[in-house]
Amino acid sequence: MTHPIFQPTQLGKIPLQNRFVMSPMTRSRAGENYAPTELAAAYYEQRASAGLIVTEGTAPSPNGQGYPRIPGLWNEAQVKGWSEVTRRVHAKGAKIFAQLMHTGRVSHPLNMPAGAEVLAPSAVRLEVGQMWTDQKQLQDYPMPRAMTTAEVEAALQDHATAARNAHRAGFDGVELHGANGYLSEQFLNPHTNLRTDRFGGSVENRTRFAIEAVRAMANAIGKEKVGIRLSPYGAASGMSPYPEIDATYARLADELAKLEIAYVHVVDHSAMGAPPVPAAIKASIRERFKGSYIAAGGFTLATAEKAIDSKQADLVAFGRPFLANPDLVARYAHGWPLASPDMSTAYSAGPKGYTDYPVYAG
Repeated sequence: MTHPIFQPTQLGKIPLQNRFVMSPMTRSRAGENYAPTELAAAYYEQRASAGLIVTEGTAPSPNGQGYPRIPGLWNEAQVKGWSEVTRRVHAKGAKIFAQLMHTGRVSHPLNMPAGAEVLAPSAVRLEVGQMWTDQKQLQDYPMPRAMTTAEVEAALQDHATAARNAHRAGFDGVELHGANGYLSEQFLNPHTNLRTDRFGGSVENRTRFAIEAVRAMANAIGKEKVGIRLSPYGAASGMSPYPEIDATYARLADELAKLEIAYVHVVDHSAMGAPPVPAAIKASIRERFKGSYIAAGGFTLATAEKAIDSKQADLVAFGRPFLANPDLVARYAHGWPLASPDMSTAYSAGPKGYTDYPVYAG
């Protein structure tokens, strides 16, 4: 009998052709006006044997642009470019959510449109690593400007507007990037959130931005079309542990359950060298949140099947395997070998390392 991971299922009210999720992965191939190109449409179309595709991180506003050549969902050229992506993905049977990623302090002015600013919950500079810019290569991260309360509220509305733009572009839904040290997680973490207004201080206040962003998106396009990605205990982009982590994610899970959104997407980066996410916090989120649970982070087919069999997850996300194996689902189904991605070309411009990975030829 075919394992349930290969069988049709439901993501809330949304039918999926299987339980495979293609993880969001930055690819830095956007063109003029930060819009997806024909190349992006081909890339996603190639991988549309997944049940659900979650796009690369997509800026909800000019201030949300962080990395070079990442796409957005704040202008008409972007909506048009994404419309071709969603059309092709749907023609192959997959569903697709746009991941809305405001990078906050993880940015550089050279990667942003004219007039945009590097904003964050507080003026706390990211001192780990550097940001790539096409003009001057690697650069230190700048000191972000602390957002005013009005600017925080405007950013929440930007997420709602981007969600509406995603809906116009034909997306089945949107995912808030609440992980990897970007803006939403910068609000969660007391080391990067030193605010004294209603968005800072207590656990209740520090979780407010993520919850209100999800609420705004749900009000804009419908709660059944909204998800969120979380990375508790994550170390990406300068995140560090704090005493209230468990309480923070317990509150998030409880509040997200009340909003009745489609899913939570929990990523564990330990396979890439990050500290492991404790099993207890994954179980807590799974128990508290009543919608679908997507597990991500270093899965093989065997461990993915085990996670579904044990009801630790409803869907399982795969990242790098989908880069080098556009036909990943078929390879797993037939026991064919997997190709390995060339990470040296992962973020370069053009088709190399993007649309030139072949399907299995036997």
